[in-house]
Amino acid sequence: MSVREEFDAWASAGRDRGMEDRHWHTAKHVLARMPVEPGDTVLDLGTGSGYALRALRERDIGRGYGLDGAPEMARNARGYTDDDAIGFLVGDFDALPFADDSVDHVFSMEAFYYATNPHNTLEEVRRVLNPGGTFYCAVNYFAESEQTHGWQENISIDMTLWSRAEYREAFREAGLYVAGQDAIPDREIEIPPESAFPTDEWERREAMVDRYRTWGTLLTVGVAP
Repeated sequence: MSVREEFDAWASAGRDRGMEDRHWHTAKHVLARMPVEPGDTVLDLGTGSGYALRALRERDIGRGYGLDGAPEMARNARGYTDDDAIGFLVGDFDALPFADDSVDHVFSMEAFYYATNPHNTLEEVRRVLNPGGTFYCAVNYFAESEQTHGWQENISIDMTLWSRAEYREAFREAGLYVAGQDAIPDREIEIPPESAFPTDEWERREAMVDRYRTWGTLLTVGVAP
């Protein structure tokens, strides 16, 4: 199954809203760090329901573009806002439909590892960013977060499992300066007391703590020279 087919099915089932609810726990902290200014243009890769762009419009960005590989995701996102300053399009991470030096910031939450060629995607991000523009790349699926590794078994498309160091190296190889990298914990997920384990989803409390509190979301920030 392709990325398009997989996430079209998710959108048709209404799972885009569920993704938004879960991702917002840490995405809001990532968005708060983005140095957006009034009038800036922001590209959201793997936009899903478009929640990130709706939030950034509250900070007066001038234009937001949400790109998704699934037509149903983009269609749903359009239906969640009537803001003319936000546009949604279907596209490929490996060939971004934007001119060189045309975007001030790129954001991606829980989508980058679906790229067919992640190195090429980073080169495309570097190409479309204005000098001094930033890429805020947030993922929950990465090497150090061992509790997430089983996700690949539940999805039919290949996912890129990089370590923190591999993300930094790939950003630099694409021509992006690495301005920062850290793990943002999810403090909103309730973790039951030890006596409640095992649960339907977790055998050990330590594993749940590791997933949400220790590693949470990995954020890597790149800056275009």
